[in-house]
Amino acid sequence: MSFDVLNPGMLTLLEDSGRVGFQHLGITTGGPMDEHAFYWANRLLGNAPDTNMLEITFGQLQLKANATTSIALTGADLSATLNDKPISPWLTYAIQPNDVIALGMPKQGLRAYLAVKGGFNAPEKLGSCSTVKREKLGGLKGNGEPIKQGDVLSFAPTTQHSEQRTPRWAIPDYDAPLELGVMPAYQHGSFTHDAQMTFFTSPYEVSQNIDRMGYRLSGAEVKSSLDGIISEGIAFGAIQIPNDGQPIVLMKDRQTIGGYPKIGCLSSLGAGQLSQRRPGQIVTFKPMDVADAEVERRLFNRVMFG
Repeated sequence: MSFDVLNPGMLTLLEDSGRVGFQHLGITTGGPMDEHAFYWANRLLGNAPDTNMLEITFGQLQLKANATTSIALTGADLSATLNDKPISPWLTYAIQPNDVIALGMPKQGLRAYLAVKGGFNAPEKLGSCSTVKREKLGGLKGNGEPIKQGDVLSFAPTTQHSEQRTPRWAIPDYDAPLELGVMPAYQHGSFTHDAQMTFFTSPYEVSQNIDRMGYRLSGAEVKSSLDGIISEGIAFGAIQIPNDGQPIVLMKDRQTIGGYPKIGCLSSLGAGQLSQRRPGQIVTFKPMDVADAEVERRLFNRVMFG
């Protein structure tokens, strides 16, 4: 059975954990911008960690259920309702035929995740159904298109429902001041001590120019001694410094290579936190050791995957 898409919202994409092993062919990973919210949604439902779900940016999505199922909603608070009654993120909900799930405008955060018990039926392209519009890969029909009005999101119905909630300690505050750890990147040494101090002591504002490819930030200029570099592979969370000195944080749908100097790189969990910040919000940076990022990830994986 299925959900009927009454309104696709601003941008709703089908995402699993991403397309791995093809960056050498110029194919990016895709996958959820906020891995923390993504994996918690599947954990609440007892799904396999990689199970696909909807990533909803800015809200406005409306779905009508045609069968009984169980859903989890995590991530941003997008003023969600179930049959016109407000519901909160980080919980599971039982869904009955003719129920209508609607999301409004963001109250906190930017991206919500809606998972269904067992996942949605969608074709896999190169081992994943994650949507990357630029590459025409993934999504409901495998062609990289976002969810559209009139689409039918099919799933295996179930009457099994368990009321689950995310522990309070695991629920982020997307309005809280955000300080992100930065690991040194290959061109870190091309930035003078003064340039590095400027970067690590200055606030940066999330600009209007943000998407799944990258987050452009606005603030104190940072300059490298290099005019450019030979294009090289780019990791999720890499922080490029173009000629205007304004940082660009590369996200899940980034190009696979680039030629701007990189002052450092965020951890995947750090980049996920950034992906929940809206234009006008402020972020700051601090130095981070690779070992600290590894510990952070291992602790997260232990909670998520046992």
